[in-house]
Amino acid sequence: MKHYSPLAWMMAIAIAGTATTACSLDGNEPEKPFTTCPVEKAALFAIGIGEPRTRSDADAEGVLFTDNDIEWFDPVTRELRFRDTMEPLREKIPLTTEIDFYLDDEYLFSGGATYVGLINSQMFDDLVLCCGKIDDEVIDDGRYYLYDCYPPQFIDDERVKANRQRRAPQWEAFLKYLESNGKLIK
Repeated sequence: MKHYSPLAWMMAIAIAGTATTACSLDGNEPEKPFTTCPVEKAALFAIGIGEPRTRSDADAEGVLFTDNDIEWFDPVTRELRFRDTMEPLREKIPLTTEIDFYLDDEYLFSGGATYVGLINSQMFDDLVLCCGKIDDEVIDDGRYYLYDCYPPQFIDDERVKANRQRRAPQWEAFLKYLESNGKLIK
């Protein structure tokens, strides 16, 4: 009778497995246990691209910042203030690196932006994330600004105007998103 014992156990396991499978097919699956705290995915984020005009995941330098890193944005001065806890962008990426902005996993600013500093001698006729400010004087204050071009004195150039107009719907979405999250200064 002892040789029936392993066979009985195998039959019991098979029946229990079949019953479990049958129960899960009718939609009454038990709720999965809570194992970790849910992490809310950032809806707005920016990725640095190493080679200009390269848009593959393999070339992405990684997420530079998310909406969680943004303290506020001033649409008048165009200053984008990051939280004090964030590592400065100038330490993360080289100048003239392209930055792709995403909102809900879709390109926000198609073609991205270019990261520039006040030492750049090039002209950019599209969106730039500039470290420092140019007004009547050059101020390298470690702050960041989203300009429509660089240097800002070329704001009335026809190409800059055309790019700004092409980007208007995305810019509006960017501002609405920041406003809905209380990060837009008025």
